[in-house]
Amino acid sequence: MTDAIIKLTAAEIAAKIASGELTAVAVTEAHLARIEAIDEKVHAFLHVDREGALAQARAVDEKRERGEKLGPLAGVPLALKDIFTTAGVPTTVGSKILEGWIPPYDATLTKRLKDADVVILGKTNMDEFAMGSSTENSAFGPTGNPWDLTRVPGGSGGGSSAALASFQAPLAIGTDTGGSIRQPAAVTGTVGVKPTYGGVSRYGMVAFSSSLDQGGPCARTVLDAALLHEVIGGHDPLDSTSIDAPVPPVVEAARNGSVAGMRVGVVKQFRGEGYQAGVVQRFDEAVALLKELGAEIVELDCPSFDLALSAYYLIAPSECSSNLARFDGLRYGLRTGDDGTHSAEEVTSLTRAEGFGAEVKRRIMLGTYALSSGYYDAYYGSAQKVRTLITRDFEKSFEKVDVIVSPTTPTTAFAIGERADDPMAMYLADLCTIPTNLAGNAAMSLPCGLAPEDGLPVGLQIIAPAMKDDRLYKVGAAVEAAYVEKWGHPLLEEAPSL
Repeated sequence: MTDAIIKLTAAEIAAKIASGELTAVAVTEAHLARIEAIDEKVHAFLHVDREGALAQARAVDEKRERGEKLGPLAGVPLALKDIFTTAGVPTTVGSKILEGWIPPYDATLTKRLKDADVVILGKTNMDEFAMGSSTENSAFGPTGNPWDLTRVPGGSGGGSSAALASFQAPLAIGTDTGGSIRQPAAVTGTVGVKPTYGGVSRYGMVAFSSSLDQGGPCARTVLDAALLHEVIGGHDPLDSTSIDAPVPPVVEAARNGSVAGMRVGVVKQFRGEGYQAGVVQRFDEAVALLKELGAEIVELDCPSFDLALSAYYLIAPSECSSNLARFDGLRYGLRTGDDGTHSAEEVTSLTRAEGFGAEVKRRIMLGTYALSSGYYDAYYGSAQKVRTLITRDFEKSFEKVDVIVSPTTPTTAFAIGERADDPMAMYLADLCTIPTNLAGNAAMSLPCGLAPEDGLPVGLQIIAPAMKDDRLYKVGAAVEAAYVEKWGHPLLEEAPSL
């Protein structure tokens, strides 16, 4: 029975709970049993809130017994990236500097999940402060990719993507600063969506790079992602960057997927040197499939995209340098050297030296240098100008097309440790995803086959204009349905058994 439950989609689970065919407690217990059985190998979770999850599930069952109407995801379990504050549950952001910290309040996203009766199973592993592309930068050890536990599950949200791919949860939440929802989705054969910047509240989400960070839904199907998107999206007066507009009709789009008559752009900068042959092959097949489904394919030239990686790795570290200044060892979290022999400045220095990992320190130093007197205009200022050029290239492109498609990542999942000593090679994993964050557009990654060289998942990225998130789901649902029809089963079922 447990195996049957954990293989259900979120939409199927919600329907069975609403009809009384399943109880929320039974569903939650099935997923907790799966976590207990396999997560020691995968390490998707940093904290499992067994008691809290079962209490939430019991509340859903009591609502149904009273005849109250249940929401579209009531009773469905979810894995929450450990970057959102959760009252009474540890929030570490994958860092030793916040080890053991228990927030006194819920992030807006966390609150919306609870209000929708989504059952939060626990908090997932991640690169420290969301800085990384492999989840190897977590202070609490790496997460394995369920397709091959010796390989990375992507990052920074590798814990969330691995939880989905290993059937430990049907839904998850990630955050995307330069691709950290989409890149993990691509290498684990799951679906991940970066909503339009400001489309999901950032209140209570620990900040890395405030002009780029965006929370979003992760799932195993396009419809499940849409249902979750609708729950977490919408205006929040507590977040000054939140868009005061209705959530686009994402669920309706996911239920009525079609690309007939749509113009789909293919950017020439998103291929070439550094792209794995099997990734390019599967992407070309996806483009051919879109054409077969009735889309018009339009070639696009966006020269500024070649500068996106460089601009990002000036803007993001600069903002991280500012945001992480609050972790001083004096107010909360880790405190080192407070023995009466050190000044406050020395305590701060000792705390940061012990509490931050190598990648976080690297980015803080890069950002501090880029913002320093005499270098601000040459580095940070120039990067912001490039950001404007990238935004303009997107605007020009969306005058010609409805959506843009590309590979999500240049390669499939690489081996754990393979790029640990080569930051530049690691940063190249986000080559295709970064331009969207710089412009604030919406984007999705969904599976488009397995690379013939290694049998690992390949992701198709779909990019839409700001506040046109529904186009992602309309195209994504059409592609997903075509793949399922062609192969007779979802791609994920090919994943090796754990």
